[in-house]
Amino acid sequence: MLNIQSSTEEIFKTTAQLFVAAANDAIDQKGFFTVALTGGSSPEGLYKLLSEDQYKNQIDWTKVLVFWGDERWVSLDNGLSNAKMSQETLLQNVPVLPSNIFPMYADDVKPEDFASTYNTLLHEKLGDDGIMDFILLGMGSDGHTASLFPGTAVLDEKEKWVAAYYLDAQQMYRITLTAPFLNKAKKIIVLTFGDAKADALKEVLEGDYNPSLYPSQLLKPTKGELLFLVDEKAAKYLSNND
Repeated sequence: MLNIQSSTEEIFKTTAQLFVAAANDAIDQKGFFTVALTGGSSPEGLYKLLSEDQYKNQIDWTKVLVFWGDERWVSLDNGLSNAKMSQETLLQNVPVLPSNIFPMYADDVKPEDFASTYNTLLHEKLGDDGIMDFILLGMGSDGHTASLFPGTAVLDEKEKWVAAYYLDAQQMYRITLTAPFLNKAKKIIVLTFGDAKADALKEVLEGDYNPSLYPSQLLKPTKGELLFLVDEKAAKYLSNND
């Protein structure tokens, strides 16, 4: 559940190896690989690494289906878009089929309506069991993951796989995969690094269970694997941080 690395470079290398292994396993078993990418600044180094030949050439990208864990409700050319960052650092550099890329945004649609559309899309692509092969997430200094922020109603969602809501603190709509869907996944990787994440990481992993305050505690895969890949700075307050 916890893997502490000495640097972000080591975290990215480990994650890239896990990504390649999961992709090839899924393609061998069923002919395609489903992945949900994460946004923010945390994964940029990982995406650039996956674009390098040593990793890129190990995957049949034509059999990769790309989704996202969450998104700010902004256009795909907006600098705040998770999809834009992923496109520029990874997707435009690998031979993934455009028809297999599914951003969490569409023009001229209400976010709540699009969440319902994306929910249907996931059912169509994954089947009603909704098992994603590989989900990449980050964790904020407030303990949030995806767009599951402290104190928001989406934390109580039990049925929907996708939800959209207005986040007052940021004055914008967010769209996100929900905890029930995330927990169906075969593998969830949570990238966490830096001093700013240390307090939250200790609470999430070792504190009392209070997901309304630390939403990353909602990550409890039913059958799959959850792995926090963290650096020494983020792990500094953990009781077992060797």
